Amino acid sequence: MLDTLITSKTRLKLLLRFFLNSNSEAHLRLLAGELGESSNAIRVELNRFEHAGLLTSRNESNRRVFRANTSHPLFPDINSIIRKYIGIDQILDKVIAEIGAIERVYLSGSLAQGINNPIIDLIIVGCSINMEFLSKLVSKASGLINRHISYVVMTAAEYQSSFPGNAMHLLIFGVEPVSDAANGKSG
Repeated sequence: MLDTLITSKTRLKLLLRFFLNSNSEAHLRLLAGELGESSNAIRVELNRFEHAGLLTSRNESNRRVFRANTSHPLFPDINSIIRKYIGIDQILDKVIAEIGAIERVYLSGSLAQGINNPIIDLIIVGCSINMEFLSKLVSKASGLINRHISYVVMTAAEYQSSFPGNAMHLLIFGVEPVSDAANGKSG
């Protein structure tokens, strides 16, 4: 559907890359490699987005690094459209809201980096989750959005020990826990 409205494949790929995960940053050569598009086509679209105020850039060494302008008035709307296009909103509505003891849900893999992929990788953090019920709901949601959903369920402690650093995960449900270091506590 979105590819009907936005006929430029390069433009659509860049929208997914920057507006699905607003923390995503990239420079021209990285984008050319990731998206499999010519650097010239990407440069043209990046300049258009920057001129429109949808992207910001900064110089880092000898490269311009781009990211979504989250203060742009249209950012929330574009982000919402992209999330609906990917199917994240439907997953949250159909699966997460009905399960119960879920603390957080992260999008991982290619989509968390803003790269379109037919597979949606989720990390579900919680406890006492009915795995059989979850499996049925994920299967139902997968059929609704016509994408395969891969997921792993972990407790908060398992997540923390498995991904202690800044893993490339995009929080799509719940609130990120405040670390002890941020509270001024030492371990």
